[in-house]
Amino acid sequence: MKRFEKAVVVGASSGLGRAIALQLAQAGSTVVAVARREDRLRELAETRPGRILPLMHDVTRTEEVPRAFEDACRMAAGLDLIVYSAGVMPPVGPTEFDTAKDLRIFAVNVLGAMAWLNQAAERFQQAGHGAIVGIGSVAGDRGRRGQPAYNASKAALHAYLEALRNRLHARGVSVATFKPGPMRTEMTAHLSLRNAMDPEVAAAKILEKAHVSGEHYLSLGHRLAFAVLRNLPSSVFRRLPV
Repeated sequence: MKRFEKAVVVGASSGLGRAIALQLAQAGSTVVAVARREDRLRELAETRPGRILPLMHDVTRTEEVPRAFEDACRMAAGLDLIVYSAGVMPPVGPTEFDTAKDLRIFAVNVLGAMAWLNQAAERFQQAGHGAIVGIGSVAGDRGRRGQPAYNASKAALHAYLEALRNRLHARGVSVATFKPGPMRTEMTAHLSLRNAMDPEVAAAKILEKAHVSGEHYLSLGHRLAFAVLRNLPSSVFRRLPV
């Protein structure tokens, strides 16, 4: 695992983001943990006093991001790594079409990510170094019937991160997209998942390659399976139980 001195983790109050913040702090990083739930942030900061610094922020309030980003960099006394892990996936019924839910998904999963990572991209391109990590999903590789807006939000995030990667490559900035499969988190507690990965395991895999530009699956099985699924004709894909 590459050592990052100063990091910001957005969406750090639970699940994968919390695990990433803890592992960074355990490795000696100063971590600004960003989330909207004050009680969760306080509890997280108390696990690593002086290493994890809490910053309350709701990612849907994009107009506040420039100030929040400035505050985070000041709190950490710099920035080497930013991880955007905030995400929502509300339950959606098989015949449900709910625009309010869809807008919430995009506000958190896409627009919040763009607001924070645009700030990091500008800072890093001027500095000539830095690492950007976005937490995507295998769900963004195809339009599955179960979660149309969630799938679309992750596909949008993947494309945005690829564009950042292409823009920033010549400036010495790495941009990594990680595509986890099913994980045991609060967000997926309403789902019946098989072979789900623990957030701590996923966090370790992500941090091992956080400095490596490109798209990364967390298991060889997913990489091989989705190489096939991405290329199936829609007439075949829609018949699959996914």
